[in-house]
Amino acid sequence: MQDKNMQLWFSEAQTPHVDFSLKINKVLYTGESEYQRIDVLESPEFGRVLTQNGQITLTEKDEFIYREMMVHVPLAVNPEIKKVLIIGAEDGGFVHDLVQYPSVEQIDLVTTDPKMVEVCKEYLPDIAAKLDDEKVTIFYEDALRFVRQKEEVYDLILVDSVDPFGAGEILFTKEFYGNCFRALTSAGILINQHESPFYEEEAATMQTVHRRIVQTFPIVKIYQAHIPSYPSGHWLFGFASKKLHPTGDLKAEKWHGLGLKTKYYNTRLHVGAFALPTYVEELLKDVE
Repeated sequence: MQDKNMQLWFSEAQTPHVDFSLKINKVLYTGESEYQRIDVLESPEFGRVLTQNGQITLTEKDEFIYREMMVHVPLAVNPEIKKVLIIGAEDGGFVHDLVQYPSVEQIDLVTTDPKMVEVCKEYLPDIAAKLDDEKVTIFYEDALRFVRQKEEVYDLILVDSVDPFGAGEILFTKEFYGNCFRALTSAGILINQHESPFYEEEAATMQTVHRRIVQTFPIVKIYQAHIPSYPSGHWLFGFASKKLHPTGDLKAEKWHGLGLKTKYYNTRLHVGAFALPTYVEELLKDVE
């Protein structure tokens, strides 16, 4: 936090040379869990802002972009997904969209930090509203250990991993992706946040993640979205599958038939999101 002309500002260091700053009206919550510092701030431009260890996790204004691109892309490829595993995403945004699908019967959410769930329920109630849905079971345990015990259980795994440092590092390993592969059914899909390709350090992490997933899954494609509060605003996602292709197997008509309302995602965007800038293609080819 810093004071500019007696005003409260929050600044996130996105690189050693770039900060992203938000004017803050008030601090709604600040606390330490066993695993991290958690803050909820109120800003005039982005609404409520959730941060972990000083890094923005989500803002009310643009969280729908991240959520919809993680959830609806795989469900439009396979609208018959029944069992879903979520790693992280304690705010409940993924769950909020998943429960709209009549095919989804089981949502298992794995996190180590119950305090994050409590804070999100209290301070982000609209986003977290479906965490108590009867389809949802929350497991407070180590994600790697949880996934290691599963074999051909889930049709979809959504990995909302934090940056690959400290406790979150294990979710970027080849072992973890191998365990995800075994935990998926024959038509299973893995979706992960793939970092940003724009800044050098983020791009290096993105390449590491891509290399490890390509070594594990036969079908791996990268897609993108614009998320203003994330570093550089240019964010990537990974689509990995045992047999389904993200655009070749898109079930656009079936997805439209569900009548779901979205703010960012649509099936035209779905196809276009996999068309990447040349510099990103080159970064990916370097590690494939």
